[in-house]
Amino acid sequence: MSADVLGRWVPDRPEDVAAVFAKADFPWWIAGGYAIELAVGRELRAHGDLDVLFLRHDQNRVRDLLAGWDLYVADPPGQGELRPWRPGEVLRPPLHDIWCRSKPDAPWSVQLMLDEAEGTQWVSRRHPAIRLAIDRLGRTSKAGIPYLAPEVQLFYKAKATREKDEIDFEAVLPLLDAPTRAWLADAIEVIAPNHPWLRRLLPVSRT
Repeated sequence: MSADVLGRWVPDRPEDVAAVFAKADFPWWIAGGYAIELAVGRELRAHGDLDVLFLRHDQNRVRDLLAGWDLYVADPPGQGELRPWRPGEVLRPPLHDIWCRSKPDAPWSVQLMLDEAEGTQWVSRRHPAIRLAIDRLGRTSKAGIPYLAPEVQLFYKAKATREKDEIDFEAVLPLLDAPTRAWLADAIEVIAPNHPWLRRLLPVSRT
C-alpha cells in the first residue's frame, strides 16, 4: 500500500533508537540495512526505514517502554494493511511486524520485528531449523549500539534479494570468518538451496 495511505516514513537513526531503548531491561538489536552499516562501520546507502528486532516473549516490556507511542501491527503480514496494536494485546505468530511513530500525526520512524526464542536459543520465524544461541545473535558497535549479527541479517535478506541487499552482502562478506560463513550458508540452504550467494559461501562452509 502506498505511503499516501499508510503515512510517510522519516526513519530514526540508530543513535536515536539507542536513546529510546536506553532503559530497556531486555535484549534488542538494530536490524536491516543499518545493522550492516554498524558492522562495517560506514554508511552504504540511503534507508527508507529503521528496523529493531526483539524477542516475542519480551513484547510486553517493549510495549511498556514505548507507552505513549502510536503503534500499529501489519495484519496480515506483508499485505500492506495496518491496525492498532491494542493495549494488553499479545501478538502471536504469524504477526511480527510493528510500525511505530511518536504520535499519530508524526511520520513513521521505527519498525519493530518480533522473532522467536526457545530457552537460550533464537529460532528463525522463517524456519524452526534455523537457530542460534541468543548471546550470539547480536554485536555491539563502538558507540555501544546493539545490532543484529550480519550473518543473521544476511540470512533474512536472502529470501528475496534486491539491489540494496546485494550492496549489503558485498560490503560485509569480507568481515565474516569461516564459522560465520558456514552458518550462513547452511541457513540459506534450508530456505533457498539454489541461492547465488551460496557460491561465495559454500567453499568455506564445507572445508
